[in-house]
Amino acid sequence: MTIATLNDIFFAAVERNLDRVMLYREAGKWLPISSREFGQRVARTACALHSWGLQPGDRVAILGENRPEWPIADVSSLLLGAVTVPLYTTLTADQTAFVLNDAGCRVIFVSSDQQLHKVISILPKTPIEKIVVMEDLEFTGDLAPFADRCVTMRDITQQGPEKLDAEIEGQARAITPDDLATIVYTSGTTGTSKGAMLTHGNIASNIQCSLLGFNMRPGLVSVSFLPLCHITARHVDFSLIYHGVTLAYCPFIERLPEALLEVKPSLFVAVPRVYEKIYAQAERQAQGFPKRTIYDWALAVGREHKPEILAGKIPRSRSWRLAYKLVFSKIRAGMGGKVETFISGGAPLGRELAEWYATVGIRIHEGYGLTETSPVIAVNTPMNHRIGTVGKTLPNLEVRIAEDGEILVQGPSVFKGYWNRPEETKAALEDGWFKTGDIGNIDADGYLSVTDRKKDLIKTSGGKFIAPQPIENALKLNPYVGIPAILGDRRKFPAVMISPNFVRLEEWARENGISYSSRAELIANPKVQSLYEGIVEEQNQNLARFEKLKRVVLVPDEFTLDNGALTPTLKLRRRVIEERYKKQIDELYAQAEVTSVS
Repeated sequence: MTIATLNDIFFAAVERNLDRVMLYREAGKWLPISSREFGQRVARTACALHSWGLQPGDRVAILGENRPEWPIADVSSLLLGAVTVPLYTTLTADQTAFVLNDAGCRVIFVSSDQQLHKVISILPKTPIEKIVVMEDLEFTGDLAPFADRCVTMRDITQQGPEKLDAEIEGQARAITPDDLATIVYTSGTTGTSKGAMLTHGNIASNIQCSLLGFNMRPGLVSVSFLPLCHITARHVDFSLIYHGVTLAYCPFIERLPEALLEVKPSLFVAVPRVYEKIYAQAERQAQGFPKRTIYDWALAVGREHKPEILAGKIPRSRSWRLAYKLVFSKIRAGMGGKVETFISGGAPLGRELAEWYATVGIRIHEGYGLTETSPVIAVNTPMNHRIGTVGKTLPNLEVRIAEDGEILVQGPSVFKGYWNRPEETKAALEDGWFKTGDIGNIDADGYLSVTDRKKDLIKTSGGKFIAPQPIENALKLNPYVGIPAILGDRRKFPAVMISPNFVRLEEWARENGISYSSRAELIANPKVQSLYEGIVEEQNQNLARFEKLKRVVLVPDEFTLDNGALTPTLKLRRRVIEERYKKQIDELYAQAEVTSVS
């Protein structure tokens, strides 16, 4: 089966006629949506949009958590030739207004009462004409004045055509690969959001190649929990719908552990932060005697068999089977116990973390890409897998390394430019090559490695360049470290700011008789300071002299998505951290200056 547009995926999904293409949780039960029901809901939603005068090229915004209504809204709009604009649910009202105005959206789908009120608060300042609410609401009380502009998805999908009428189907099949499908506003780790324009052909060509060799097929199940407003999650969902894999929608990441146990997926696609949390949980559960002794023994056995795991084989030794029964199976059980394939994307996984997973019998297929490349550039597959790399480049793309180490990409999935940003488009594309902003290299066998973001490279005042991500990824494996941020750009030496793993730290404090009335008091305790200085010093043993971290500063806050320290794909917003804690950082370096002088 070949696809040229995203609309082709919809027609393929309906024609496959599966009993369940999606699952959603309601009243404590997971309920299925069949191919027929999916097609019917899309047809009725598209019919409503068409009746409102939506034209090819018009923009439709989607603001909601992961749920079946999200792809239904997406596909319904795409069939009409409209351009979908996904929005992060965590955006403020003003940030939401910026995107709606910048893209010129006529219609918006919102998930809930909370998101509806956010949109209503900015409605006079936007071009929005119609609001479709995914949940059932009564437009009474403070919503009554907006009743004529609001409708629920239930209202528009309860009645209408069973399938697309001839006019809409003809329009859908007439869409070409060059037609614009979506404008994805990059959350970014720096700067103002800008909309990447992706065509039907951009995304479809990527979907054709991104899962080659993975044997995706009907009957497999995956939990959709990464935000669909991000191209990685959306690409995965379209890909799995294309291959007939059932998608179980989990709207909030805090519900993921429960969803995994209930759904028992066969495919697990996550960002590194999720894999880090699973690792931290395993480490935490292994505390105390005899658990730690058994855990350490199992890891020693796992390290002996790691080459077999990385080659895609199942070890047969008696010691492996016992280690699996006592330890490794318990780790898998937390993810449902039936996962066959593990994939990581959205940010660098970190070799140390990948090594730990291989040690416990899990081979993670790490991939790499950006919004502007629809997104996959390279991925490790079951047949071609090399730990510490992001795999080989997709067969329809070309990748080369510029003189300064930057990764450049050319091919059908590279975007057409930024919406209303001609200068930024010109800066990003050079002779047809997209400048990724990432630093990397390609080995003799064609495996691509990504070492860091070009903008994240730290240049000390002595002229030395330090790549922070590998150091941060190594530090995160310590159970007492939540999220670290390497400092030192234009400074005399590198340092690290650490947001502790407070659950583990508070346990340690109790065990060591440390009393405190607040987290600020806890991290100021000399014993706690000494603990983290020891952790950093241990890591320093693996670093070059110019990379060694000379100071440690602890903060009483957690770095989260809600407080803006992390992007929606849970990457560190380094500039936000540096601005928010500028006073502490300046004091740290000033104190170091005084110490060196004295």
